Amino acid sequence: MGLFGRGKGGGLMNVIRCDQEEYIIWKWRPDGQEVNSTSRENAIRWNSSLRVKDGEVAIFVYNRKEGPMQDCIEGPCDMMLKTANLPVLANIVGALWGGDSPFQAEVYFINLQRNNQLRFGVPYFDVFDPRLPDQGIPVAVRGTVTFNITDYMGFIKLNRLQQFDHDDFKRQINAAIARYVRQVVTNLPSEAGIPAIQLERHIDTINNSVAAKLGERLREDFGVNMKALDISNLEIDKTSPYYQEVYRLTAGLQAMTMEAQTDVNIKNLKDTQELNRQNMEETMRIQREEAQRAQRLQTETQFMGAHALDTQAGVLRAGAESLGQMGQMGGGEGGGMNAAGLMTGMMMGGAMGQQMAGMMNNMGQYMQQGMPGGATPPPMPGAPTPPPMPNVQYFVSIGGQQAGPFTAQQLPQLVQNGSLTLQSYVWRQGMAQWQLAADMPEIAFAFVQQPPAPPAGGAPVPPPMP
Repeated sequence: MGLFGRGKGGGLMNVIRCDQEEYIIWKWRPDGQEVNSTSRENAIRWNSSLRVKDGEVAIFVYNRKEGPMQDCIEGPCDMMLKTANLPVLANIVGALWGGDSPFQAEVYFINLQRNNQLRFGVPYFDVFDPRLPDQGIPVAVRGTVTFNITDYMGFIKLNRLQQFDHDDFKRQINAAIARYVRQVVTNLPSEAGIPAIQLERHIDTINNSVAAKLGERLREDFGVNMKALDISNLEIDKTSPYYQEVYRLTAGLQAMTMEAQTDVNIKNLKDTQELNRQNMEETMRIQREEAQRAQRLQTETQFMGAHALDTQAGVLRAGAESLGQMGQMGGGEGGGMNAAGLMTGMMMGGAMGQQMAGMMNNMGQYMQQGMPGGATPPPMPGAPTPPPMPNVQYFVSIGGQQAGPFTAQQLPQLVQNGSLTLQSYVWRQGMAQWQLAADMPEIAFAFVQQPPAPPAGGAPVPPPMP
């Protein structure tokens, strides 16, 4: 502290200021005065210079009849101490000094601007895994807490300025940090179901939980504002036999879980593949049976008339044979002609002839309607109506490009124009992948030799019979 000059009543005027670089609270003393040396330790001469920097506050503490009093002057401030500046101090300067002698007051500077950082360390304490509640695993926590003073009046109420000690203040804060760190870390495995050996993975969760509880405690009990809490290291004693036991249990459980999950995934994959295979086989079987059934019904429908004609012709032949015998029935021993039988036979022959003519007429109409030209023959009386053809569509690889879809009836046309060969790849719904046409028996009909195109003029000439 420098000297500023001589006061009005003799002696030296004081320069009251704080030149400390790092401090939370600092008490000013005149030059040459040690702590608790004499009463001159707190003697301040009137008209001394007071200098308070920006970001700090000077607090004057003095005694009056009413008890201890204090004045606070926030920086920036550079002035002479006079009654006009500090009206409350006018009562301190008694008649004994005549306003010129020193007065007794303690001056404290509080840092409001600086961020104070406190390193803390919580030594090893036991954390219990919920699966082994009797086997504690040693855990240590280290980090820093950053705080400052924003409410200096609240800070003064909570801390005795005259007996303030930085180291003691930091020890108190460190004790509060250790308490909350132990509480959060100890309870986290059971509350969150986290294995004790995996606490390092959840350091952010621990940091946030401790900060939420510690910030309120520092504000209410110490009058400081916590700006940040940073847990930099959570160390587990991996040499502890209990750690080894929990690690073995955790690793074994994880391995079994992974193995079981892998087995489930493989089984699900196999079941899905088998189900797809069965569905594909069932689909192909149904399509194949439907196609065969439709083809069979179409063939039976086309030849139903001929079958009926053959059946009725057989009946007529039997009737004709009976007719030939009617003339001799009842002819007696001489074998003569039976007139009654002859008449009956003639009547039956006429009826059979008419029936034969009707059959031939119906058969002719039926065959005419079944001629090439796409007409579908009408159903025979009493015959069941065939079901519709299944709508199976095919895709063909033509020139390396997918073409289609095509119906089964269009495939022979693709064969004729050369777009579809036995080496062409074909796909339809239900197939897992493209296959060569030569490997698909269901479309072999398309490669049966078709009659050539008719000549340019005249009636078409059918190919010779084989």
